[in-house]
Amino acid sequence: MKKSEVIRRTIGLVLLGFLISLGFFKPVHEYLAIPHHLTIFSQETSSLASQLPTATHVTSQNPKVITVSGQTKGTLHGKQTGQTDMMVSVGHIPVKKVGVNVVPDIRLVPGGESIGIKLNSVGVLVVGYHLVDTKAGEKSPGEEAGVKVGDIITKINGETIEKMADVKNAINDAEGKALKLVVVRSDGGQKTLTLQPLKDQNDQKYRIGLYIRDSAAGIGTMSFYDPRSGKYGALGHVISDIDTKEPIRVHNGQIVNSQVSAIDKGKDGHPGEKIASFPSDEKPIGSVDKNTPFGIFGKLNQDISNGMFEKGLPIALEDEVKEGPAKILTVVNGSKVEAYDVKILNSVKQDFPATKGLVIKVTDPELLNKTGGIVQGMSGSPIIQNGKLIGAVTHVFVNDPTSGYGCHIEWMLKEAGIDIYNDQHEKKKAS
Repeated sequence: MKKSEVIRRTIGLVLLGFLISLGFFKPVHEYLAIPHHLTIFSQETSSLASQLPTATHVTSQNPKVITVSGQTKGTLHGKQTGQTDMMVSVGHIPVKKVGVNVVPDIRLVPGGESIGIKLNSVGVLVVGYHLVDTKAGEKSPGEEAGVKVGDIITKINGETIEKMADVKNAINDAEGKALKLVVVRSDGGQKTLTLQPLKDQNDQKYRIGLYIRDSAAGIGTMSFYDPRSGKYGALGHVISDIDTKEPIRVHNGQIVNSQVSAIDKGKDGHPGEKIASFPSDEKPIGSVDKNTPFGIFGKLNQDISNGMFEKGLPIALEDEVKEGPAKILTVVNGSKVEAYDVKILNSVKQDFPATKGLVIKVTDPELLNKTGGIVQGMSGSPIIQNGKLIGAVTHVFVNDPTSGYGCHIEWMLKEAGIDIYNDQHEKKKAS
């Protein structure tokens, strides 16, 4: 630092101390308590730097007294963004240098709609064993070959397996000869196994002694979509197979509109659920490309609307979320999205992606009367606080259906491919 700069700052602090003694400013420690890292949400403008001096979207303990100056570095979604060092000043007196994360002013359309989910897995999933009635007794060829429940069969005799019909055709083509199976284990490992089909003495057909599945279906709630890219997020938690309890590895899938016809009300020890349905030939409104711990993600093929927020809402990062009132959007009858009161009991600071970042409690008398609180099928319901989208409902407390968990919106955005930090956030948190 130049000598002149040191002198200028020293004089500034002496003057500040004098003014404080006269009652013009708050104690200096309140200014020095400003965090070393701030987050600024840029405006929709071609020049972010021109917006910084007003600091209207700075997240800090004293946002009204902060003036910042400096130049941003890097680009994100066509705007100047990234990390930089900036000077915090009181009036024209420099007080403290801080690191600033600059992120774009993302606006997402919150969901709340009830959706049907149809998933096709990678290969076929082994969900159980069955015994083949042979002349030598009952046996399971699949179990004897070392196939495990939860394995995904991806190839038989060198041919790619995508659906159950492919397995049937492979067995018929082999005419009783041994099959070479390539399976993917739940830990991601791959193994080649030899399976000898056995003839069932009742119908004289060859069997492999395995129960398999190539698709799954269910319902959930839309969390948000980005009107610019069409990317969406829903559900707030991973979809697991009902038998194996393992996450379904998605090959492809679709989401469709669904209708809620009834509610199985939640009670202590019984979470309850939405009873919803969708026709098998319902036209898809989007794809399912990923099934992750934070929900399902893909791209819409048409705009959707919950009838409440047409232009979208800004997002709030975890340090902006406060304990206190909030709202969730969800459907409890038909397809109408409604807003209900909840309370944020706790917002957990998370240095790395994790699903249980929010603890919420339903306080809305109408919702409590209709559902008893949070029910299955409500997962993914967007959570809004102070006009900002902060996250989505994920899980219910089994012993207290009025309460449950939510995940912070920033982790869902990352999974959706909407990177608000341009990797700078991860670098900071890993340091």
